[in-house]
Amino acid sequence: MGWLSDVLKRNSELEWMFDLDLTSETTHRAYLKKLALETCINFIARTISQSDFRIMVDGKRQFDDWHYLLNIRPNTDQTATGFWQDFVYRLIYDNEVLVIMTENNDLLIADDFDRQEFAVYPDIFTNVTVKDYTFRRTFRMNEVIHMEYNNEKLTNFMDGMFKDFGDLFSRMIEISMRNHQIRGTVGLDTSQKLDKENQSKLQAFIDKLFTSFRKNTVALVPKLKGFEYDEVAKGDGKGQSIEEITKLKRSLIDDIANIIGIPIALIHGELSDYETSVKAYVKFGNSPIVRKIQNELNAKILTKEEYLNGSRIDVFGLTERDVVENAEAVDKLVASGAFTRNEVRELFGKERSDDPELDKFVITKNYQAASEGGEN
Repeated sequence: MGWLSDVLKRNSELEWMFDLDLTSETTHRAYLKKLALETCINFIARTISQSDFRIMVDGKRQFDDWHYLLNIRPNTDQTATGFWQDFVYRLIYDNEVLVIMTENNDLLIADDFDRQEFAVYPDIFTNVTVKDYTFRRTFRMNEVIHMEYNNEKLTNFMDGMFKDFGDLFSRMIEISMRNHQIRGTVGLDTSQKLDKENQSKLQAFIDKLFTSFRKNTVALVPKLKGFEYDEVAKGDGKGQSIEEITKLKRSLIDDIANIIGIPIALIHGELSDYETSVKAYVKFGNSPIVRKIQNELNAKILTKEEYLNGSRIDVFGLTERDVVENAEAVDKLVASGAFTRNEVRELFGKERSDDPELDKFVITKNYQAASEGGEN
């Protein structure tokens, strides 16, 4: 840099020109991360938020306070659908979620908290914050609903890969814009006196010139003495296409969907192999989280004695089988004597009937004949 310093010292006009704002800083495309996470996590959160929570005692559904809290309105500010969507989103994004119950019997999702872990005693949660309010009391593990997602793949991916993808995405957009930009040169008569006032005026004029070319399809520029603008090149239109930029965004969404367990065809709304994709999602994406929620509710809402005596909290949503679509399978289950009609009702998420006939095993004549070797 020594030769450049000498040149600048010999020519003061060149020295101030290097201070002109001719470039702009690269911006990090943070919305790329937001787009991928919102697309995938909200997809699974919306599906689970449609679940139906059923408190079952002796095979009968109970409509009590817990039914209202879990299915209608958990607190004064949220419906059940919004509550469970927020619950699942925090579970996946933060890798854990904490729900407390207030003195007014409201279920609230904590925005922040501190956890003290113990080996043989229940863990304790302190500094539990909801919105702008921090509770002074402590909450024991058996007093709250607490779940961990335990998916370090997603956490590591978000921490590391998003920065690389964001930088690559920014560079692709910059190259595309650069290849479509109009380039020109500005000639100055350096014989003029270039004090700070004239420098400021010249910089303002160049800024207006640039803005005029960038925002207007037709731009007229006054011709000034000692100031010449010549357009030397136009963008050739080559470089990163819109399709390539779209493929990069899709690739990131696909990676997150695979980690969470969402078939790619579903996340992009593709109808090919739709039924197969739905079955795969229910089995590998939806059911594991629903099972986690169901186990946690059974452990925290019901006592050990109630659970061992047959009380249950069942969660039905996408996992619930459609009776009409499976009518043929239902007929075979009952007709073969493999299941009673009440057991089949339970398989499809329905309540048991009080009719004792539905607890009997039935074998139709067709199956009886087949077991006896037919008419011969």
